[in-house]
Amino acid sequence: MKTPTQSASLSATEPVSPTDPLAQTDPELAAYFNNFAFNEVPAESAMAPTTRLMLQLAATIAAPALNEFKAMAGVALAAGVTAVEIKEITYQAVPYVGMARARDFILGANEVFTAHGIGLPLPGQPTTTPETRSAAGLAVQTLIGGADPQVAGHVAANLNVGNTRAMLVDTLTQILPLIGYPRTLNGLRIVNEGTP
Repeated sequence: MKTPTQSASLSATEPVSPTDPLAQTDPELAAYFNNFAFNEVPAESAMAPTTRLMLQLAATIAAPALNEFKAMAGVALAAGVTAVEIKEITYQAVPYVGMARARDFILGANEVFTAHGIGLPLPGQPTTTPETRSAAGLAVQTLIGGADPQVAGHVAANLNVGNTRAMLVDTLTQILPLIGYPRTLNGLRIVNEGTP
C-alpha cells in the first residue's frame, strides 16, 4: 500500500471530484483514501465499476455519511452510474434506514444532480437488477448495528437471486474503505456462516 505522501492515481473511469473539499484541504489523505478505495481494493474484483459504486453509495447511506455520499455520487455519475440509478438507491434505503435518514440522502442526491445540470424530477423507472438490489441490501444491513439476523437473511436472499458467495465477499470487500474493517469482518463472518 502506498503511504499517504505518495501520489495515488485513479483509473480513468473513477476520477476524484475536483470539488471534493478533502482534495483541497487534505490532499495527502484524499490521495491515500482514493488509492485504497479505487485502486487497491478493486484490483482483484470481478465487479463492474458502476456496480461497485452503487454498492458504495448504499453503504454511505447506512453509515450515515452524507458528505461522502455526495462526493461519491459525483464520482459515480462521471463513471457512468445514471442519476435514476442513484435516486433508486436512495429510495431503496428507506425501509432499511427509515425516511428520517434517507430524506437527507435523497435531497443530497438532488443537490449533486443540480450541480451536474441534471433536471428534476427524474423519470421514475426501476433500473437496478434484483442481484444489485440484494447486494445493496447486504451492504446496508452490514452497517446497521445489531442487525446480524437481517444480514443473515440478506445472505440467503442474495443466494436465492443467483448471487454467489464470491460475489457477497466481493460486495463486502468493495465497501470496506467506507465502513472499516470491524463491520466488514462481521459481515464476512455472517456470509461464511450462511454459504457453502
